[in-house]
Amino acid sequence: MTGRRSVHDRSILDALEAIDPERFAGEVWRVARKGRDALRGSAANGRWSPSSGEFEVLYTSLERDGALAEIGYRLSLEPVWPSRIEHELHLIEVETERTLRFAELQSLAPLGVAIERYHTFEYQTTQAIAAAAYFLEFDSLIVPSARFPCANLVIFAERVTRLVLRNSQPVDWDSWRQQHAR
Repeated sequence: MTGRRSVHDRSILDALEAIDPERFAGEVWRVARKGRDALRGSAANGRWSPSSGEFEVLYTSLERDGALAEIGYRLSLEPVWPSRIEHELHLIEVETERTLRFAELQSLAPLGVAIERYHTFEYQTTQAIAAAAYFLEFDSLIVPSARFPCANLVIFAERVTRLVLRNSQPVDWDSWRQQHAR
């Protein structure tokens, strides 16, 4: 990190400060490449992780199929489905103290998110929301999945109260693809 602070949109900061944080305690799902630490976040550019690499996020889903759909979508973008990449599905117990809830897609509209474009790779507004939430010392976000009708829990990795890996199993992508063929 360079040590410089991002400039946050004042309207986003004001809107987030007006929301009472929630506690979250429950189980979430995550898909990761085989061999990758299931509890390790990522600083890579993503919908809820700024390209600055300012902090790591752990993307999880409140539903098993939501976690699979997120990674399955990414894999489906390849010209040929990657057959040698192995993934594992992880069940993780989580406790947070200061979660912002945006479980309904419409709840993001007042913050500048173009609802009709949410499923695209236009991340600038959602990244600004995540950066502002991190700046305000929230520890996670409950947000709509762009790939499955469920909510995701996006965790700011260094701030979460409790993360416990409960179970891991290999992902059978061939079976998943057959079940979700359109």
